[in-house]
Amino acid sequence: MNKLVKLIMPFAIGFIVFLLYFVINPVGLSFNTWLFLSIFVGVVIGLILEPIPPAFVSLIGVTIAAVLKVGPAKSGDMAAKITDGQAINWALSGFSNSTIWLIFAAFSIGLGYQQSGLGRRIALALVKLLGKKTLGLGYAIALTDGILSPFIPSNTARSGGVVYPIVSTIPPMYDCAPDKDPRKIGAYLMYVSLAITCVTSSLFLTGLAPNLLAIETAAKAGVPKIEWIQWFIAIAPCGILLFILTPILVYWLYPPTVKGSPEVVDWAKSEYTKLGSIKTKEIAMLGISILALLMWIFPDLSVISTKLGKINGTTVALIAVCLMLAFKVFTWNDFLSNKAAWGVLVWFSTLVTMADGLKNVGFLSWLSEQMQVYLTGLSPTAALIGLVIAFYLLHYFFASTTAHVSALLALFIVIAQAIPGIDVYIATVLMMLTLGIMGIITPYGTGPSPVYFGAGYIKGPDFWRLGAIFGLFYLVVFLVIEIPWVTTIAKDWITPAVKAVGAG
Repeated sequence: MNKLVKLIMPFAIGFIVFLLYFVINPVGLSFNTWLFLSIFVGVVIGLILEPIPPAFVSLIGVTIAAVLKVGPAKSGDMAAKITDGQAINWALSGFSNSTIWLIFAAFSIGLGYQQSGLGRRIALALVKLLGKKTLGLGYAIALTDGILSPFIPSNTARSGGVVYPIVSTIPPMYDCAPDKDPRKIGAYLMYVSLAITCVTSSLFLTGLAPNLLAIETAAKAGVPKIEWIQWFIAIAPCGILLFILTPILVYWLYPPTVKGSPEVVDWAKSEYTKLGSIKTKEIAMLGISILALLMWIFPDLSVISTKLGKINGTTVALIAVCLMLAFKVFTWNDFLSNKAAWGVLVWFSTLVTMADGLKNVGFLSWLSEQMQVYLTGLSPTAALIGLVIAFYLLHYFFASTTAHVSALLALFIVIAQAIPGIDVYIATVLMMLTLGIMGIITPYGTGPSPVYFGAGYIKGPDFWRLGAIFGLFYLVVFLVIEIPWVTTIAKDWITPAVKAVGAG
């Protein structure tokens, strides 16, 4: 599909959806509600096809909706008079969202790891320690990603920007290239790198930016926000098991022909030596990271919080950014030129606004009423499992986890609300916990996927086959472990004291 077709399709499909209003004349939906829905569908198609940067796609959607004055509260009511001021205030409302600024600040923390050199030092240290055997090298990659993942929410920056540059230098040492014996060691290293970042993206709330977007999207639908430590408790049994098993499973199912890699250890030692003694910037970055992590995990236990009250997670992240600037981990110009962070700020702010618009115009409440009719006969457990499986497998149709969240999460929450007896909070948590691991199923399923697929060591058929195998394995393990864990054993630990959404 060429770029022009990709550019035209979001507008064309959105317009077709708009015209369908006059064909089907849906009962219970106003013209304004359907108009906003058609804009939203066009945005989702644009995010899937990405003919232009995704932030630009969602910005166009919000702008069109603001011009047409659909999206603000009560704008689904044809009798309501929405002013220009109300329309633009709604369009810009996402930029005042604290979760969005947490994502932005976390991207800046990721920049700190790159600029300070601490990320490379950690990676080389682990390769030096564990790289003597190829399997050990796989675990070195896993530990590197695992250590960085709580602090770098962009798995593209974390895996593609820190891990991949190091991993890509190893295969040539074995006379291994994409067009020359790629299975020797290169294919194994590339797939471990991708698979493990999918696991860590689910393991930590701050391991994947769309996790934070999902929480905010769920909150717009009336589901209480889950905290960092509650998220970790919820996913820990499954996530830690998958983290441990992934390198060895890839080793068994897609084995390298080279089983030992002592040369890599020598190379890592040489590169580590070149780094010299730990730099002031690295020490500062390490200290700031530890401080931020402790304040995220224990917001009620810090000395500061006893004086000032609980410190919001976004405030903690902004404190970290200020400290990195103060200690010159990166410069103000570095901060301003961090295109990924600023792009995400615009992208997610506008997406949150669009998702909020679906609720404001009355579409979600209408959909809930329709689903109630069809789902009353399902048992809560069967419905819960079905929701998670459907939410997971539909990722085959998305080239972005962000687009997946924007298009489906609010819809699936509405469906859950229509099922008698289901705990909507628990159902939402379970769906959100799959956002990282679902990225393994396709060569385009998550940000780093194109990086490893494009490296050329893993051929297309193998990539799809491995995606199906690991995607199914991750899903089965998730369902077997997480359903009983989250719904019964750990339920009290991960459930907020006051729930806005209870049983269906």
